[in-house]
Amino acid sequence: MKYVFITGAGGGMGRAAVKKFVQEGFTVFAADITDIAAGENVIPIKLDVTDEGSVKKAFERVKGQVGELYGIVHLAGVYTLDSLVEMDKSEFERAFKINLFGAFLVNKTFLPLLKDRSRIVLVTSELAALDPLPFTGIYGITKTALDKYAYSLKMELQLNGIFVSVLRAGAVDTGMIGVSTRKLDEFCAKTKRYDCNAKRFKEIVGRVEARKIPPEKLAQKLYKIASASNPRFAYSINRNPLLIMLEMLPKRARFYIIKKVLSKTYKK
Repeated sequence: MKYVFITGAGGGMGRAAVKKFVQEGFTVFAADITDIAAGENVIPIKLDVTDEGSVKKAFERVKGQVGELYGIVHLAGVYTLDSLVEMDKSEFERAFKINLFGAFLVNKTFLPLLKDRSRIVLVTSELAALDPLPFTGIYGITKTALDKYAYSLKMELQLNGIFVSVLRAGAVDTGMIGVSTRKLDEFCAKTKRYDCNAKRFKEIVGRVEARKIPPEKLAQKLYKIASASNPRFAYSINRNPLLIMLEMLPKRARFYIIKKVLSKTYKK
């Protein structure tokens, strides 16, 4: 029997990933800050990835049942949308704690259970390899940092025979899309520096997120990466053509286009 540890297992992508790995014969330690029901080959683990005590407690529980993990799949994450000069310090820190520090803490703590040819898969974002749009900066920054962390981790753990890969995913049809819309509404309601044209910005966000894939498709990709005999470092799924086209332009042209599109959002 092979065992895999999945964080963020209570979310839309997490539930799909747990189901896929169980279907493929794995026993899954399904970790999340919310309660998860036990099932056949599903062992729920209460976990707050930002809390060292919680992570150590989860490790001791897993270690008490198995001596080795086939892999760790990181799906715990948070989406936020705000102005980098107006957002609260606590929200800035929270985004980094969940999206970056949580992965660091889990990997560091669970490393004794990873053996030769074990693997770590982290879901970052298609934004990790791109320049962020206005007000999505904090999300893009944390996911880019996670991507760079994963690259550095691969450089080190390859010396121990452990594979590290990232999946740079575009929009997935989960509750995260609703969160994006809500966060935009909240930002437009509270901002004092920007006269937020919510309708216009929603149109941009809507186009970026229009090509959503079901979480089951992402789960299939995760399993394919985790089961590869010699997985690559970076994989992509559902890249957005508009973002790709924008990224191909010189930075000066990108700044100009965004400024023209959102030209009525700045209060002098």
